[in-house]
Amino acid sequence: MRIVRFDNGGTPCHGILEGDTIHDVDGGLFDGLNKNGNTRTLDSVKLLIPLQPKVFYAAGLNYAEHVREQAELRGEEPKLPENPDIGYRANNALIAHNEDVVIPANAPDTVQYEGEIVCIVGKTAKNLTKENALSCIMGYTVGNDVSERTWQKNDRTMWRAKNTDTFKPMGPWIETDVDLEALTTTVRVNGKQTIQFPTNNFHFGIETFIAAMTTCLTLHPGDMIWMGTEGRAPNLQHNDVVEVDIDGIGTLRNKFVREGQ
Repeated sequence: MRIVRFDNGGTPCHGILEGDTIHDVDGGLFDGLNKNGNTRTLDSVKLLIPLQPKVFYAAGLNYAEHVREQAELRGEEPKLPENPDIGYRANNALIAHNEDVVIPANAPDTVQYEGEIVCIVGKTAKNLTKENALSCIMGYTVGNDVSERTWQKNDRTMWRAKNTDTFKPMGPWIETDVDLEALTTTVRVNGKQTIQFPTNNFHFGIETFIAAMTTCLTLHPGDMIWMGTEGRAPNLQHNDVVEVDIDGIGTLRNKFVREGQ
């Protein structure tokens, strides 16, 4: 099932997307969605971020090649993490499919994309194991963990490198029927492919992260986990358009604009 969230006259609403038709629903996202007979076309609505998360987690250094290339840029020996490394991101940074990423006027020229799969928690979860960890996930969407690398190197908490307003595009919808082993992530800049990799080629898999996380914290419906990225990205310029495509889920598209230009 493909679940969209859209603006309905100023009110955020969820719907079930089938082809290019949105079926209006009764019920909440985590309570069961039931079609109520009303429909509208996808191109007639403005899509919103698929949900407003309660807590926004992000996996760090979770693809081997990305770790190696980032270490090379810093002139260091690569060191893969020995345990799942989880951090947080800020809700203020979230924007929807087709909305603009705004690069602050004072930001250096090292703004880069990070195309990621995003896990949406649908059930309360505590003390899960690797074997049952995915039982708490209701679906997946696509994220772009935009990062300003100069700030990332200099700011201990990455408060602006990762959490600047608009730096977390997400969408276009939630897909509940996903075969993780079959997914491929492709990123294009201005229509040209810049990277492609097996989405599930994690250093630590989703199951490992959830099992580790839930030993110490409780996951709740509406929480989400961004799972990291692979490879090296180019520096993005004013008016660049980035598409992050995860086949089987969808394509997230956003233009990058520099403030004041």
